[in-house]
Amino acid sequence: MTIAHLLEDFGVKIPVETVSSFSEEVIEEAKLVSFEKGYTAGWDDAIEAKDKENTRISATLAGSLEDLSFTYHEAQTQLIESLDPMFKVLTSVILPDTMAATFGHHIIDHLNEMAKGQINEPMEIVVSAGEGNAVRALLGEESSVEVRVREDANLSAGQAQLRVGASERELNSEALLDSIRESIDAFSYQFKEESHYG
Repeated sequence: MTIAHLLEDFGVKIPVETVSSFSEEVIEEAKLVSFEKGYTAGWDDAIEAKDKENTRISATLAGSLEDLSFTYHEAQTQLIESLDPMFKVLTSVILPDTMAATFGHHIIDHLNEMAKGQINEPMEIVVSAGEGNAVRALLGEESSVEVRVREDANLSAGQAQLRVGASERELNSEALLDSIRESIDAFSYQFKEESHYG
């Protein structure tokens, strides 16, 4: 014996005659419509889930790219900021000392370049006051032609004027250093502006 008689039946009671009045064709049609509705609902759920997943992946990728971009710019900024003091030392101490120590050799190199094909032309080097003897000493070692060296009080240390025949050339190590300093300062300024304002 079952306990069904003890439980309340909430189902709709369909008379037996009604159930038998449905044909197999109608039942199959109802099953097909029900299947189509279920299939369409499942398909829609799958598309919605895929769209949500694509949106989540896109947001994650965008966040990762933004983090990567920020990290790159942060590293670049730190690198430039750490190089800035080195550039200052380079342009204020190392380059001036190196240029001062090699300025005489630099003069001789330029004079030799200018003299190619003009050996018989008169040669003259004009340097600042006090630098003439050092240049003469270098010429004595390396030159087999007559070169006139004179000093000019209007020139500052690191400046020289070279003449070979009608050709003239001016050397100015201080102007070169200033140009290097300005280029480095302009680069640093431009980089800082770009990092602040994008």
